[in-house]
Amino acid sequence: MKDSLGLPGEPPFTRGPYPTMYRGRLWTMRQYAGFGTAEETNDRFHHLLEIGQTGLSVAFDLPTQMGYDSDHPRAEGEVGRAGVAIDSVEDLERLFHGIPLDRVSTSMTINATAPILLAMYIAVGEEQGVPLAKLEGTLQNDILKEYIARGTYIYPPEPSLRLVADVFRFTSRAKMSFNPISISGYHMREAGATAVQEIAFTFANALEYVRRARSAGLAVEDFAPRLSFFFAAYTDLFEEIAKFRAARRLWWRLMKEKFNTSDAAARLRFHTQTGGATLTAQQPLNNVVRVAIQAMAAVLGGTQSLHTNSYDEALALPTERSATLALRTQQLLAHETGVPDVADPLGGSWYLESLTDKLETAAKALVEEVEVGGGSVKAIERGFFQEAIARSAYEQQREIESGGQVVVGVNEYVTGEPIPAIAAPDYSKLSAQQRRRLAELRGKRDTGTVKRTLAALEGAAREASAPLLEPILDAVRARATLGEISDVFRATWGLYDPR
Repeated sequence: MKDSLGLPGEPPFTRGPYPTMYRGRLWTMRQYAGFGTAEETNDRFHHLLEIGQTGLSVAFDLPTQMGYDSDHPRAEGEVGRAGVAIDSVEDLERLFHGIPLDRVSTSMTINATAPILLAMYIAVGEEQGVPLAKLEGTLQNDILKEYIARGTYIYPPEPSLRLVADVFRFTSRAKMSFNPISISGYHMREAGATAVQEIAFTFANALEYVRRARSAGLAVEDFAPRLSFFFAAYTDLFEEIAKFRAARRLWWRLMKEKFNTSDAAARLRFHTQTGGATLTAQQPLNNVVRVAIQAMAAVLGGTQSLHTNSYDEALALPTERSATLALRTQQLLAHETGVPDVADPLGGSWYLESLTDKLETAAKALVEEVEVGGGSVKAIERGFFQEAIARSAYEQQREIESGGQVVVGVNEYVTGEPIPAIAAPDYSKLSAQQRRRLAELRGKRDTGTVKRTLAALEGAAREASAPLLEPILDAVRARATLGEISDVFRATWGLYDPR
């Protein structure tokens, strides 16, 4: 059993990535937030930091994710809705106003436009006097899962993967304390993937990223220790705990078998978010209990950071009150339950070890099926991931609708009480404000410098081996907008059409 179990902090890391786990350091409490304008999100950040949050996590609106400025026709009706609107580095300055970037760790959930947001973050750090080496955080930068489950892709896979690899190169060469990617199983799970698919499809994508970075001339040992992952925590307590343990062991084995890495480069570290798709609009206070159970699973499974959803997220953006309660859920878990006092306290349980083995075996087989078929990009092109997730989502929904799976307050224990209404912000006002700011920015910046930096970026985009982060950073410093930079890539590489 020792070869497959071991001790916390020792290969194959089944029992945790660090010997003392939370006795040495609690997980990072990183609540996801972002809505409306940068000022409003900044207010929420300050509130969360004041009540004990230990890391920031930024949600961006759909136009920002899709590379459109707030005044673009395609942004109509979406500005500030799903997250904060960021059009320029000046918006990002407002987002972090009064928050020293050398004292916080920031996670940014952004993918197709991830290099642009990283460049903006670096520029804000420069203006605060914070050197690259002092910036800490995580960039999601996981474009493959966008083609599979989420849809906020822009360019075809090949140039998109080039951007991902260039972020690896830049952060590695600059020796940044920044995770260049957060390889996400969360969004696939939310789309309907099973626990096994969540592990397997995440790792199939991760292997593709490792190969692409190697092809770009990077040594695995230079970037693999900073790979991070992002998983969901659902309500089946033992399955979720076993899933996290199986994932750590399988990733160690895959990296050893395929790339002969050091143990440090094969140590799985991950962020967890409780299950958004498990939240119900009916009887929303039940979600408080769901989230607490899911958070417990993540901590018992050994997560490195955690977001706990607010109970009202099935209805609207979280209120300050519900966001506070979500954070308090983590703090109660950390300080009142005794759970952090023991690393992997359920390790050795016959049931849990059997379930861990079962999940690892099934996930390994699925990873190898993708690998034999040519890897993740080929699997995406033939619809392998998409069809598998669609089938499992359909089966799960059938179970709920037939009553085979009970969802309290939805198909059982129904009271008929009305779904509460929560007022929404005035999004048209937010949009108008962003349009005004863009007009002011374009009126005061040096247009000639902007054009020169964008022309240089276009030249780099056309040259397959040219660095991209440096010219993006030059354009950002010149106050080029996110949309203008994205338009350079759109014109050069085209748009991805999945049909």
